[in-house]
Amino acid sequence: MDFKDEVKQFGLRTEKMIPQIQTEEATKNALIMPFIKLLGYDVFDPFEVNPEFIADIGIKKGEKVDYAIMKDGEPIIIIECKHHLEKLDPHNSQLFRYFHVCKAKFSLLTNGLHYRFYTDLVDANKMDDKPFFEFNIADIKDAQIEELKKFHKSYFDVENISNTASDLKFTNELKALITSELKEPSPVFVKHFASQVYQGKLTEKILAQFTELVKRSSHQVLNDAITNRLKTALGKEEANSNQIETQVTNEPVMAANDPTVVTTEEELEGYHIVRAILRQKVDAKRIVARDVQSYFGILLDDNNRKPICRLYFNSLSKKTIGIFGEGRIETKYDLESLDDIYNYAKELEMAVSNY
Repeated sequence: MDFKDEVKQFGLRTEKMIPQIQTEEATKNALIMPFIKLLGYDVFDPFEVNPEFIADIGIKKGEKVDYAIMKDGEPIIIIECKHHLEKLDPHNSQLFRYFHVCKAKFSLLTNGLHYRFYTDLVDANKMDDKPFFEFNIADIKDAQIEELKKFHKSYFDVENISNTASDLKFTNELKALITSELKEPSPVFVKHFASQVYQGKLTEKILAQFTELVKRSSHQVLNDAITNRLKTALGKEEANSNQIETQVTNEPVMAANDPTVVTTEEELEGYHIVRAILRQKVDAKRIVARDVQSYFGILLDDNNRKPICRLYFNSLSKKTIGIFGEGRIETKYDLESLDDIYNYAKELEMAVSNY
């Protein structure tokens, strides 16, 4: 499973666990430590993740930050944790003090659901007031996952992150500003557009009129853009569905009077392994098999448009399983034995989840 899928699955688990978490300590154990582990760090190795990291502040000795991710004996990211029900806004000042006295280039403030990354873009060695990167783990976007990946142990590079942090920060601020202006346009925003289409003097009455016109026009532009995106997406979905339908239905489906299709014991055993894996996700009765000449197909709800996987066991040299991912794209994996199917349990579960 790649990093994107791992993050999205973690986000889904977070949403399910939130109602059961009652304390800050439980927030750390159930949400934040697994998140650190997701980034590739060993949470039980103090040389990688140092809990209760001491960050002495002036005459105040023994001040501790919840976690410090370490490299070569020095902190590279300090992490301050709060209860998942707490708002993060009042707590960045505490992290600000820690940042000032340690060598970490990045700091993270989180309540296990919302994550805010800070650095020192404005003044060197002084944490910025605003995060350069933030997200909700339960609703994280693909672009945000790509940015988060830079903090993974395998890809972490201070210079690389620092070079993109400034653009990321200002992009987020501009997006927030544009969203605000489209929702409630300011006088400056209205004047900018009104002056380009109205030749007369922009009196208060005219500006009031154009405020509503700008707001209405903005909404129409956004709605048109969304409609066009949906049409494009639905067109691609229909094309993919037709392609899958053609691929499946053009094969001769096994029937009692069709001697050309022979179902082997290995295919049936593979089918039962897939059903056993997916019983945790759906009723086993919904997992249906269709054997054809070139492969043994496994579908959800006996529906050609819901292929889960295909077993390619006809070759004498090797066995392969093809699993359908997002957009019904098939990825094939070689199998040394039938038991290897269990190694792809998560991929099979994701295939079902897509429907």
